[in-house]
Amino acid sequence: MATQTFSPKPFLPSLHFSKRPPTSISTFSRRGLSVVASATTATWTPAPLSVVSPATSDSSIFHVVADLSSSPSLSTSYSSPGQYLQVRVGGSESKPAFMAIASPPTVEGKFEFLIKRVPGSTAELICGLKEGDLVELGPVMGKGFPIERIEGPEGADSVFIFATGTGISAIRSLIESDFPTNKKADVRLYYGARNLQIMAYQDRFQAWESSGVTVVPVLSQPDNSWIGETGYVQNAFLKTKPALNPSSTGVVLCGQKEMAEEITSAFLADGVPKDRILTNF
Repeated sequence: MATQTFSPKPFLPSLHFSKRPPTSISTFSRRGLSVVASATTATWTPAPLSVVSPATSDSSIFHVVADLSSSPSLSTSYSSPGQYLQVRVGGSESKPAFMAIASPPTVEGKFEFLIKRVPGSTAELICGLKEGDLVELGPVMGKGFPIERIEGPEGADSVFIFATGTGISAIRSLIESDFPTNKKADVRLYYGARNLQIMAYQDRFQAWESSGVTVVPVLSQPDNSWIGETGYVQNAFLKTKPALNPSSTGVVLCGQKEMAEEITSAFLADGVPKDRILTNF
């Protein structure tokens, strides 16, 4: 496989995929399902925003950081990569949104998010706020990725991670946590976008590679200069799929439903146990 060299960029472009619902909670909603949060049952914690900046060159995806220095109990309640919470903007009639926490649990005092601006949504309101403005955060929810299933003496030596869309935010929290990638023989991230100009987190790829993760960008509509994998994530993986030892293989999924279903079917057909194919919901 050809290797593409990435250089850090201050702003990175967004991802655009089909409107099929993803299989995991990554940002403001399950695309197409419109997850509705209950404002009457959640406990809301006000938090000022310390960063609101474009994460893409077209400003369609934003990097947002909520300062939790005054809310340590909420910060420490986040314990597992892949967990998420509800976010709302006070005084707005827009429904609260579900958002995966992009920063790892080892980072204290703040929650980072990767938010796609969607017209008429809470996500759009948040992307329009300024540093110092307040949002309200619900309690941390979900159990995150059940990584214990693929760790330990009987765990997986090979781990295959798949992400599409803003699902990469939950995957970032996993890669940058205490997940021992450098202790495993083979850890690969297949990450899909339309083209390189709209792929988030390119500035983190080098650090992820240094931690032991082989990053495989997959572009469905690349320009003529692209020499890496093309098509959809599942097709690129199936085309180059290595020989597997089912008893020592783990899989992590976050993103588009069709991708996750096809990848899951392929690994099950190879004998990988279903409980070693992980999602964050």
